[in-house]
Amino acid sequence: MHGGWERIAELADKAPAADRAGTVRRLVVYLRPYRAELGLAFVFVLAGTAGQALGPALIGRAVDQHLAPGADPGPLNRAMLGLLAAYGVGFVGFVGQTALVGRLGQHVLATLREEIFARIQRLSIRYFDTHEAGDLMSRLVSDTEVVGNFLTQGLMQSLGSLFGLVAVVALMVWSSPVLALTTLVVIPAMVWLTRVFSSQARDRYRTAREAIGEVSSNLQEDISGVRESQAFARTRRNIERFAQANAANRDANVNAVAVTSAFTPAVDVLSAVATAIVIGLGGWMAVTGRIEVGTVVAFVIWVANFFRPIQQLSALYTQAQAAVAGAERVFDLLDEPIEVVDRPGAVALPDVAGAIALEGVWFGYQPDKPVLRGLDLAIAPGQMVAVVGPTGAGKSTLAKLVLRYYDVDAGRVCVDGHDVRDVTQASLRRQFGVVPQEVFLFSGSIADNIRYGRPGATDAEVEAAARAVGAHDAIASLPEGYATPLGERGGALSAGQRQLVALARAALVQPRILLLDEATANIDTRTEARIQAGLEALMRGRTSLVIAHRLSTVRRADLVAVLVDGRIVEQGTHAELLARGGAYAELHHKQFGALEAPAGAGPDAPPVQA
Repeated sequence: MHGGWERIAELADKAPAADRAGTVRRLVVYLRPYRAELGLAFVFVLAGTAGQALGPALIGRAVDQHLAPGADPGPLNRAMLGLLAAYGVGFVGFVGQTALVGRLGQHVLATLREEIFARIQRLSIRYFDTHEAGDLMSRLVSDTEVVGNFLTQGLMQSLGSLFGLVAVVALMVWSSPVLALTTLVVIPAMVWLTRVFSSQARDRYRTAREAIGEVSSNLQEDISGVRESQAFARTRRNIERFAQANAANRDANVNAVAVTSAFTPAVDVLSAVATAIVIGLGGWMAVTGRIEVGTVVAFVIWVANFFRPIQQLSALYTQAQAAVAGAERVFDLLDEPIEVVDRPGAVALPDVAGAIALEGVWFGYQPDKPVLRGLDLAIAPGQMVAVVGPTGAGKSTLAKLVLRYYDVDAGRVCVDGHDVRDVTQASLRRQFGVVPQEVFLFSGSIADNIRYGRPGATDAEVEAAARAVGAHDAIASLPEGYATPLGERGGALSAGQRQLVALARAALVQPRILLLDEATANIDTRTEARIQAGLEALMRGRTSLVIAHRLSTVRRADLVAVLVDGRIVEQGTHAELLARGGAYAELHHKQFGALEAPAGAGPDAPPVQA
């Protein structure tokens, strides 16, 4: 429990101050396309309110005019039919508004989720460096759900309750101004209570939404990493960490509900006070002949009808607080700036020959910590360039800049002489076939994953791409071949098989430039030997930028660029760099213990450097 409250304090400190009125106004914007439906729902609300409010007046009139001893029952029967009609109108009104607004709310919910998903897809890669997938999923699913629940259930109920209050007050004042004003003396206390509970509940519900995001993040991360957790005997620690986050979520919600749940008993006390006033003062006024007995009966029902909407509003208030807190988190995401965007006037990059140039490139993920420092590299069309260097030198960063996942801090990156910032991102990336070190395969069949970059590719084209990289035999050996269904991240396949599928996926888009970010690092030497011929055929005539691990890849490169501390310190062929005895030779020496490769070194040789 203690850990949960500590985590609540941390989440409360992280939660930004929010413009709640602005959040509500933005939600209202989503309702504008449904003005006609809202108008009809409003008519149903008025009908429901009128039916419920007129009922007590009809009962009071029946008491005064039709309950005398020996009275004709006909008028009483007609009065009861009128009462039945009034409540029937109220019933139809409530059913109509519920159906209309429920459908409307689902449309708004779907729109919100589509906008969030589209925003996530467009956000720059830098955003995902610092934000957890689980929290994004929480905003897309959980936060939108509470917003949708309020729109489908709470919105019209709130309006109905509000109009009901107005109608009841109006009828009370019309029936007996003195008794009405005396009864409503509790309203100032009601306003004060509402303000107190409102200020307390606002921040607590925001913290509760942050807490559920934290739980989602932990859950997503630990499920994705369950193999690593078990391999490192980390499961107990993960359970404890999740328990702490879950306790924080529990305590945050208990904290929020504790405030709003106290509101209903407070309303009950005020309702009892008002009822006592009606019975005491109303009874005295009836005895002294100032009002009719039926008016007192009507007032007793009106008081109940006055506080029932307030109790409903108090319950809806809890829902509204959660909805607004959820909407704030949704809009925070929708307002997240997109760092890498197409410039005004950006043009589509035509088919390229494949020249790449990095000119005086400076870049850092943090402003004061550069990763690349004045880097210069020129790659000719059709050339295969291997980039090697120690871990953290900036190899993968270089590849990301070529794809314009990030914008450089200084200098420029060009493809065929075009600054990548002057062309559209889609046209730039269509020139590339990318195979990362950590392959991501989507749910679906193997064929679906291969044609991911070309959804319209035929089965024959899919198979041809697989054959080109030596993946066909491995895929055909599976029970369902290309139709083999894959689970999350392609978990049913080995690391080598996933890499083969990724290579086929890159081959299918027929790129002008291949970008292999340590693409063979997770493939065993036998698998690498099998695909090497296909990979070379794929590279032939294309520019290839390879973040290299294995010596076999480096030795085949037309140019090897050695990257150290964000700078290219050496360039040349494998043999030239070994003969030079510089940084590359030192990396080689660390791997093999000599400045010359062992005789017969080939595909089975160990990596040059991670």
